[in-house]
Amino acid sequence: MTNNKIHHQIIVPEELNNKRLDYAASKLLPEYSRSLIQKWIKANMVKLDEHPAKPKDHVLTGQKIEVSAEAPDDGEWKAEDIDPHIMFEDESFYIINKPPGLVTHPAPSTPKHTLMNALLHYDSNLKTIPRAGMIHRLDKDTSGLLIVARTEDAQLALLQQMKARDIQRQYVAIVHGTMTSGGTIETEMGRHPKHRTKMAVVNEGRIAITHYKIRERLPFHTVLTVTLETGRTHQIRVHMAHLGHPVIGDKVYSKNPLPKGCPPEMIEALRKCPRHMLHAERLSFIHPKTGERVTFEAPIPEDMVNITSILRP
Repeated sequence: MTNNKIHHQIIVPEELNNKRLDYAASKLLPEYSRSLIQKWIKANMVKLDEHPAKPKDHVLTGQKIEVSAEAPDDGEWKAEDIDPHIMFEDESFYIINKPPGLVTHPAPSTPKHTLMNALLHYDSNLKTIPRAGMIHRLDKDTSGLLIVARTEDAQLALLQQMKARDIQRQYVAIVHGTMTSGGTIETEMGRHPKHRTKMAVVNEGRIAITHYKIRERLPFHTVLTVTLETGRTHQIRVHMAHLGHPVIGDKVYSKNPLPKGCPPEMIEALRKCPRHMLHAERLSFIHPKTGERVTFEAPIPEDMVNITSILRP
């Protein structure tokens, strides 16, 4: 993907008064990382009231931040003729119902055959939008709903909603053990101190808040409805494991114990479980153009329906 010129002029609101320039700019332009904004500031691509500034300079209410830079080069994303699994589309966004096994975004380990590659083939205009319009991601083996913006204005509006926790995300999870009640888990989360590819509950991490309620009690397991207040990497999987009720089929955060006394067909189903049993079933947010709240739902996939029926009495 080639770089594209970007230009933004934003006024510092009262709530960011006396904050560092790099912090304020990253809050006002959430589609770009703070580290990238710091690089732009150091390269004199960001001005404060038309004057060069430093990342640590503090801003005042009413000041103008002006960014004239190159959009980040995320690599040579290739368009591929793959089904992008679009459930809904209009002029502002796509709603994707991602199947399990499909990687959301290219990475060094998976540079192709991803949802991003599929979307670029379906809509070549997405190559002009940061991160090709992606608002959030799902793990490879998590199924369900994703939002992809079709314009920069829509992307900015949706990212601001995500920052403000105005996008409601509901999941279905099948977990080990019989839970007696729902609840909320709030912890700090960050990289695992020893295994850097994993996330963990840690001290001095970022706040992660997950709400859960019982959807169905099974003899040895529980089906949960889970809603996210924050959106940390692997948040639901880490939080459920932290509670002692890891998601069935999770090969990273669970040893997938076999309950004592469960029948042979249940043991076989658990051993052959193809992925972690987690599905993003519902999205609700404010339409970036109409200002009305819209809601989308995706049916529970067949593999989760099948294993639930086996785990029932």
